[in-house]
Amino acid sequence: MRLVLPAVLVGHILLISTQVGIRPGTTLLESAVFGTLAGAQGLVDRAGAGIRDTVSMVVGLREAQRENEALRADYDALRMRLQEQRALTHRTTVLVGLRELRRSLRWRTVSARVIGTDATPYFRTLTVDRGASDDVQPDHAVLSPSGVVGRIVGPPSRSAAKVQLLNDRNAGAGASIERTGTTGVVAGTDEASALQMRYVSTASPVVVGDVVLTTGDDGIYPPGLLIGTVAAAEHAGGPSQTIRIAPAVDFSKLQHVLIVVPARGAEADTSLISGGSR
Repeated sequence: MRLVLPAVLVGHILLISTQVGIRPGTTLLESAVFGTLAGAQGLVDRAGAGIRDTVSMVVGLREAQRENEALRADYDALRMRLQEQRALTHRTTVLVGLRELRRSLRWRTVSARVIGTDATPYFRTLTVDRGASDDVQPDHAVLSPSGVVGRIVGPPSRSAAKVQLLNDRNAGAGASIERTGTTGVVAGTDEASALQMRYVSTASPVVVGDVVLTTGDDGIYPPGLLIGTVAAAEHAGGPSQTIRIAPAVDFSKLQHVLIVVPARGAEADTSLISGGSR
């Protein structure tokens, strides 16, 4: 009996507490339950806000990625246009140079486009889009605005021909040093970017920077055309020396050339230049 009475008392107190108002119309139990639910709702709201923020961030990143891709596409398009403009400018410059060169020559020339290359240590040749239908024949000289390129070799087809570059080891051209008139033979070397002038007399001093021109003695290249400049002299003893020549033409960048062809029905003239050769 002593244990029953306290238990009944506690039960009455709890029953009464459920009826005690925190504010009008709200009991203590209702308030406790509300507080618990409110706390849980706060956690849910905060979690939802975090999810919303994450979703917004992902959406924003995707939009930024799309914008970056669009900007990259615009940038690439602008770069392509710039390259096209540079290519057009370069081509215009080359063609203007060829036109000016044609005006300085008395012989008839045909312009040609380079359509193939064969650059090896043993053979350095180009293929151009002019052939027999344009009166192109073997041993016709090939020029660029910068200087001597080479000569036509082998029988051309109707619409194409092969050019042996002057830097080919088997090529050769009669040459002279403009300042002194000293003569020799220019040929290719193992290096694509260098020529050599052999059989140059040691009696005439050679200076780095001296201009080297064609003599016309080979019957292929008319006289007075620019070959290059002296880069170094190699004297191994004896009456002659070998001169290293820096070519005037960059053989690796040729895109258009001029082929010298005799005028139809005319005898070959040994004089080509009607003024300055450079």
